[in-house]
Amino acid sequence: MRLLVYNIRYGLGVGASFHLPVPGAGYLRGNRPNLVRITDFIKAQKPDIVGLIEVDTGSIRTGRINQADAIAQELGHYSSYQCKYGEESFNHRLPIVRNQGNAFLAAPSVQGERFHYFETGIKRLIIELELDEFAVFLVHLSLKYRHRHVQLRHLHDLIIASDKPVIVAGDFNTFWGEDEIYLFMRAAGLTSANPQGLPSYPARAPRKELDFVLHTGGIKVTQFVIPDVKYSDHLPLICDFEITS
Repeated sequence: MRLLVYNIRYGLGVGASFHLPVPGAGYLRGNRPNLVRITDFIKAQKPDIVGLIEVDTGSIRTGRINQADAIAQELGHYSSYQCKYGEESFNHRLPIVRNQGNAFLAAPSVQGERFHYFETGIKRLIIELELDEFAVFLVHLSLKYRHRHVQLRHLHDLIIASDKPVIVAGDFNTFWGEDEIYLFMRAAGLTSANPQGLPSYPARAPRKELDFVLHTGGIKVTQFVIPDVKYSDHLPLICDFEITS
């Protein structure tokens, strides 16, 4: 199977124009041509499962276009998405922000999702996609070191409770790379699909390993690549794997 994980930055693109006329102005503007480029790239990889971080689910910024649904339709996949903030968060009341989420896109034969929430941090969503032989968790961890470690404890408990092999993927915001999550990985029995620690951020000149695909036993990675695709501030991850038990 092929898993593609990509923080698409709401499809807004990169470059100097993103910060005009003021720094960060691009967060308020849509970029439909860039969404098309992202969609075409993902489609060309022929993934079975896509984990999207920072997806707009239909705000005024995108002209009410749900990016998860739009990309899924082009792939012939179904989509599962949710706002990434806690269910009681004030962010649910804010225009644009309340439509900022994460999403799984998967082939029609792959279904069965659950939504979990961390107890701390601003970004709290965990999406669990359960398949017959394994489960995948998609996360976007907090920017705050202390909050990340509380979130990792919660994530550890979800992994340990699973009776199937598990993949954990997403944007971990680990500014010290795998060293920051070493103990979490050991405790949960996880191995990185990226043993060389190849960086994925920032896309223009990658220096940091923020994005991960981690897996438990029973899953064998047959190929892992980070394509040099600069449609977001992150590079995408592509992981081919097979179930061995």
